[in-house]
This record gives sequence, C-alpha cells and structure tokens, in this order.
Amino acid sequence: MIYMDNAATTMRKPECVTEAVVAAMNSMGNAGRGAHAASLDASRTIYGVREELAQFFHAESPKQIVFTCNSTESLNIAIKGTITPGDHVITTEMEHNSVLRPLYDLEEKGIELTILPADETGMICYDDFEKNIRSNTKAIVCTNGSNLTGNMIDIKRVGEIAKKHELLFIVDASQTAGVYEINVQEMQIDILCFTGHKGLFGPQGTGGMYVRSGLKVRPLKCGGSGVDTYNTHHPKEMPTALEAGTLNGHGIAGLGAGVGYIQEKGMDVLREKELSYMWEFYNGVKDIPGVKVYGDFSTKRRCPIVALNIGEYDSSEVSDELLMTYDISTRPGAHCAPLMHKALGTVEQGAVRFSFSHFNTEEEIKIAIKAIEELSKDE
Repeated sequence: MIYMDNAATTMRKPECVTEAVVAAMNSMGNAGRGAHAASLDASRTIYGVREELAQFFHAESPKQIVFTCNSTESLNIAIKGTITPGDHVITTEMEHNSVLRPLYDLEEKGIELTILPADETGMICYDDFEKNIRSNTKAIVCTNGSNLTGNMIDIKRVGEIAKKHELLFIVDASQTAGVYEINVQEMQIDILCFTGHKGLFGPQGTGGMYVRSGLKVRPLKCGGSGVDTYNTHHPKEMPTALEAGTLNGHGIAGLGAGVGYIQEKGMDVLREKELSYMWEFYNGVKDIPGVKVYGDFSTKRRCPIVALNIGEYDSSEVSDELLMTYDISTRPGAHCAPLMHKALGTVEQGAVRFSFSHFNTEEEIKIAIKAIEELSKDE
C-alpha cells in the first residue's frame, strides 16, 4: 500500500515508537498510584516525556504540559475552560471541527463568535483580526495549519496581535507539531493544543496541551488523581488540575520516543523531505487538464498537503479508484473542515487529499502522479 493520508495519522511510525510502547506494556504500572517499582517506572516515564515536550515547545516548566487523548480533547479543555457567556471570540474559516464545534456549543450558551472569512485560495486576511476586536473580546482561537489545503497561519504574527490587545491566544497545532518549530514564548501562545499521532509519530490516543504559567483553566473532567484523596474537589495544581484518571502511559512512552526520533533525525531534515515530495507531486499534477488543486502555493512555508479534484467526479469515487487500481490511500470528502470547503466551493464534491511523510519514496510520488494523469483522461 502507498500511504498518503498522513494528515489523518502517520500510519508508519519509527521502530523506536513501537519498541517503547511494547516495553511500557511489559513493565509499566499506574503512575502515581503506588510506591512499587512498576508504578514508579510509569511515573518516571511520564514525567520524562512531559519534560521532553516542555523543552520541545519551550514551555516554562514540565508542569505546564498536560496529557490528553488528542487535539480535540485539548481544544475542548482550552476553549470551554477559559471562555464564558458574554465573551467574544475570534476564529477563522480555516478551522477543523475540533475548534468550531466547541465554539458553536458555547455560542448557544451565550458567547459571541466572529469567524474570519477565507479567500478562494483558502487564506485569511491578517488585518481582519484587529478589525474584529471588540470591547468584550476574550480570545483568538486558530489553527497553525489547515488540514485540508496545507495553508498555514503565521501564529507569531497573530500572537503579537493577541498580546497587543491582551487577548488569550489558543492555537491548534494538530498539523504542525513535530513538523515546524513552535516556540510558545516567542509566539505569545497562551494555550497550545496538539495531538500525538500525526507529526509527533506517537500512538493514537495521545495528545496534550501547553498552558501558560499562571493561566487558570477550568477542568473538563474531575475524579481520580492519585493525590489529595480526601479533598472533595479535584486538585488545582498543574498539571493534575487538567488530568483526571489514569493516563495513557503506554501511549505516552511511544509519544516520547516519537519526539526523540524527531530530535535525533532533525525536524528540518524530515520536513524538507516531506515538502520535497509534496512539491514534486504538486508540480506533476497542477497542469493536468481537468485537475483542480486547492490552496495557496505561492509560499514555501506550508504543510505537506495537496488537495485536488478531477473534473466533476465525486472525491470519494476518485479516492476509491486510487485505492482499488493503484493501491494509494488518500482522504476524500469534507475532512471535518466544513467552512473551508464552503470557501473553496467544494461542499458537494469534497476533495481528494494527499498528505506526505518522509517515509514515502520517490517511486511512490511518481506512481501517484501517473495515477492522476490516467484518471483525468477518463474524465
């Protein structure tokens, strides 16, 4: 199988990730739930990964790193834990439903919501952020990179706007964590939400968030914490304040191995290989008659994603043909990005998304280009 759906999950993981998960499953007890060797081993492993991620994202300390199941959980904690009825929030049409649906939910409960429009290439106008700030604006919530087009938002630029107006800045880094350098201090990020199973090469069911020191976030869950048992309320100290129940220690061990792999190989090296495959594919298909490619390719700084359609064919038909005839795995449909599809005019047709990994090969890229050429002839 030629796997080109890495924006959904990086199916092929470094061997060290698998080895770390297996080792954890054979040795790890429940972190913070005992003083025996297995429990202490779990605590040390989890703290080690927390420390690793704090350094990776330039957090003030490891206690500002919270583990979750995925970006969606992180974003729900961030959004619902900081925004209250009467607050105004600014977001964009580039967002995934993991941002939009929590905001829509809060809108029904009394918040005000402004969604900045995207142009025909799927990009927003940065001036719109300041133009839409009101007296009751509480936060800017936005993605770092579109999961549909691969377009990126300059979060350092937006962070400076948020800082200037004393707004909370919440960032969805699902597509960029592990791919691009993220410095939460320099970028003025108050809460960074990330998943483990994409660019960080961790197992599914892992994710997390960075929360700026001193920022109070209402917990989404409460319950077992392993400490302060007789307190009728969940502990308020970070990171326990936002972590209830047994953590996914086995997955976190794998996530740590994934981060270690990125640091060993070099984030820039891995990204440039992925982007080289993306550009080769893009340049190979963009001028094929009947093929329409979506997104802004005028800049080199983007996620390794190419979304396209062939004529009037439904994207699911094209994706099925790619799989059945060429053994190429892609993602058709709406990609949990409804407003982005509205902006691109692809609500009915959807789009076929190719997303690349450094584990792909030159030969696979050539096969994918040839497949699009052949399918376009049938259009």
